[in-house]
Amino acid sequence: MPSLELTAKSVEEARKTAADKLGVAADQIVVTVIEETKGLFGKVQLRVRAETADAAPVAAPASAPISDEPKAEKPKPSRAKSKAKTEAEPEPVAEVAVAEVKATEEKPTRGGRRPAKPAADAPAPAEGEEKGEVSDIVATEEDAANLLAIVQNVIEKTGLDVQAQITGIQGRYVNISLDGSQAGYLVGKHGEVINALQYLTNIMSNRKYDNGVRSTIECNDYRRRREETLTNMAVKIAHAVLERQEEAVLDALPAFERRIVHKALQTVDGIVTYSEGEEPNRRVIIGPAN
Repeated sequence: MPSLELTAKSVEEARKTAADKLGVAADQIVVTVIEETKGLFGKVQLRVRAETADAAPVAAPASAPISDEPKAEKPKPSRAKSKAKTEAEPEPVAEVAVAEVKATEEKPTRGGRRPAKPAADAPAPAEGEEKGEVSDIVATEEDAANLLAIVQNVIEKTGLDVQAQITGIQGRYVNISLDGSQAGYLVGKHGEVINALQYLTNIMSNRKYDNGVRSTIECNDYRRRREETLTNMAVKIAHAVLERQEEAVLDALPAFERRIVHKALQTVDGIVTYSEGEEPNRRVIIGPAN
């Protein structure tokens, strides 16, 4: 029987969404939790596989048992952790379920770049790259056009009145801006949708081209406002760290937002920043230099 992979905020929401998509009753859906991600403000995001009850069972990894109950949180290090609000004003909400991205055929690589790896996700940035150090990868006009085509294809499938255009190239990053009467729906509450769109675009590009080039997607000036919020938050927490002489552990942030925090504190005397953990739960640590 058919099955699909999607993301949801809870098992029940995943079951209902899968039932609608597969055209069966919700009680006929079996949900397997593949991954559970805890984001800002303790919000939980589940990546699940859903199938009809008479389908063959799907084996889950040992770290993700099949259960309708939420998994218990692991104890966190005894560090002073900031709970400061880090989000900009909420934007219109769009419910999204992203189907599993299928690996595309390999494309010839350009000189000096690694051959394509069809099953690899977008690689996590190294610490130096995360802190904004110069990469030897430089995006070309062709790379920009390829990323734009991916974004336009995704937007077209949403049926929204939104247009995408390239606004610039900075090193390995291609800046893409979204505009249109319904563009707000592609921001989402706390930027959830635009972050998911950017992440999906980079995964699809990495699987198809494997050239190290990535996109940054802006919509309704959200990125600029978000950068201001993160910068103000980071400076405020840094001053508290200096006063207490204790480390502060921020909530998990995507790589491009971790770069904003590192950059904001580069010139603050007596402060060091570094990241620890694995994606998508990698966190910035702000600590005293001595």
